[in-house]
Amino acid sequence: MSFPLTVLVDGALTGALYAPIALAFVVVYRASGMINFALGEWTMLAASLVATGLWALGLSLPVSLGGAGLGMVALGLAFNRVVLKPLIGRPVVAMIMVTLGQGALMRGAAALAFRDVPGRIPLPIPPEPLAMHGVLVATDKLVAATVATLAVALTTWFFQRSRAGLALRAIADDPQIALSMGIDVHRHFALAWGVVGVLSVVAGTLWTFVAGGGFGVVLLGLKIFPIVIIGGLDSIPGTIVGAVVVGVLESVTAAYLAPSMGGGVSTVASYLVLIAVLFVRPYGLFGRPHAARV
Repeated sequence: MSFPLTVLVDGALTGALYAPIALAFVVVYRASGMINFALGEWTMLAASLVATGLWALGLSLPVSLGGAGLGMVALGLAFNRVVLKPLIGRPVVAMIMVTLGQGALMRGAAALAFRDVPGRIPLPIPPEPLAMHGVLVATDKLVAATVATLAVALTTWFFQRSRAGLALRAIADDPQIALSMGIDVHRHFALAWGVVGVLSVVAGTLWTFVAGGGFGVVLLGLKIFPIVIIGGLDSIPGTIVGAVVVGVLESVTAAYLAPSMGGGVSTVASYLVLIAVLFVRPYGLFGRPHAARV
């Protein structure tokens, strides 16, 4: 009985690590209706900035995290100001193509800028697993999942309780009405991208600590897409549920199906569930159907 529980707990912890970057996806979509396909690259860049502070500059971990956070927030503000602002009112596909281009640019630039920087980010956490009632729990994943859950809770509170979060939700419902009510749409778009920058630092650091760094972090973007579609593109609770579902699904398939079907089955399984959800609820388990009066 202990092995199945260990598999489920490990999957739930992995899902908690997916949640911050999946939430960053939803933040952008809810604020601007835009789909950011470069989140894997954002996470990779954030982790690389933290590693640069640690290994190249000799800074402490808190200072490296703070510097990386400031850098990613600056990137978000600059991207919103220079690239996205002129595209307001253009077709959505134009914004999607911009994020794809940005991702390719970030991958190429990071390969040159960080080629001599070690990708690992050590955290002061003992490596020995914990044994609780016969269930083995990886200490690094447990701590990382706790920090990720705290980040998700703070972001959820920001959207649900703060005035800025209320303004972002109003913009998501109807940008024109929000603008007519005196809400500074451009400033709040910039705020949303700043939140994405901070979440990228959290997700990139935790994922690098648990699973290793380098360009493998970019693959997180591929794992996030099924999560946000299954949970609902416009639903923060749905994102959290979708992250846990995908994490558990990957863990179960890797433990029971991968030995006979190959290691890639855990990645394919989440996309199969994605297709099944789209047949039943095209807007996700917790998403809202888009209704229009005619």
